[in-house]
Amino acid sequence: MDNSMVCLANATVCNGTSCLVPESNFNAVLSAVLSAVLTILLALVMFSMGCNVELKKFLGHIKRPWGICIGFLCQFGIMPLTGFILSVAFDIIPIQAVVVLIMGCCPGGTSSNILAYWVDGDMDLSISMTTCSTLLALGMMPLCLLIYTKMWVDSGMIVIPYDNIGISLVALVVPVSLGMYVNHKWPQKAKIILKIGSITGAVLIVLIAVVGGVLYQSAWIVEPKLWIIGTIFPIAGYSLGFFLARIAGQSWHRCRTVALETGMQNTQLCSTIVQLSFTPEELNLIFTFPLIYSIFQIIAAALFLAVYVVYKKYYRKNNVEFPEGRDNEPVPDSSFQQVNEGFQRDEKQTPVNQKES
Repeated sequence: MDNSMVCLANATVCNGTSCLVPESNFNAVLSAVLSAVLTILLALVMFSMGCNVELKKFLGHIKRPWGICIGFLCQFGIMPLTGFILSVAFDIIPIQAVVVLIMGCCPGGTSSNILAYWVDGDMDLSISMTTCSTLLALGMMPLCLLIYTKMWVDSGMIVIPYDNIGISLVALVVPVSLGMYVNHKWPQKAKIILKIGSITGAVLIVLIAVVGGVLYQSAWIVEPKLWIIGTIFPIAGYSLGFFLARIAGQSWHRCRTVALETGMQNTQLCSTIVQLSFTPEELNLIFTFPLIYSIFQIIAAALFLAVYVVYKKYYRKNNVEFPEGRDNEPVPDSSFQQVNEGFQRDEKQTPVNQKES
């Protein structure tokens, strides 16, 4: 095949249907500026998400970590295994299999916290799961990669950026802790911050995906198998996380939370590992996969959210008790439910004045 028919004129590495184009100076400056802006915005959004977390309930998940343990099993059990199965099933080349496995071994991303809010999830569980998975990734990522990649490459060649993981942990814990403090001291102001932050967070998720696509638009020519895997992988993560949580006896709102925490990976960390571990010649075969996964995890999550919203409106429209109200485990009265007048699983549309009386 004539690579000139596929790759752009300034491509430095071309191989079949894949090409890698050097980042221009303009893109480098734009990338640095946007990275700083997005980091600040993400910290502010996580601060607002912290305004929906109550310290007592958050510590309750830490002291009785059944939900966290299920999330741990999904994050570092289901996702790496799913990545391994997809790599073998599609018979991709070893280096591509490795990047799929790196994605599967990454901890959960902060976008899952924003989406958990929108699907009436358990925010206390969501924040605690993201924090614990990021912390445990310091040990679990090398272990999982050692187990699953040894049939293809020497796991020692994969560089784990522990500093990046540490920065991600700090960027999550500090703003969330401040938000929890605001929620404790000024609950009414926390509700206002939460509403603003939830909308900003939704916009931010889309913005990150668009920026990634624009900055690396010349790298989108990639092997079709990686597109297919990038589409299936997050959907499998959401589905398997949801069903495992339900089998484990978790309530519906926690099942949604675990599902999002499972399928929504830290794609920025995956991109960093890939760039640190492989040569430019190797990058042309794998560089785009984290971007593909990032796009489709957002699309799949958006569809998941749309289905949930339609489902909930259907029951409200027909004046039917929402199915979660028949669950045995009560849902804590989160600030999202109070602000947005969401359903209460342990009470049937009880008027506020009756509650206060």
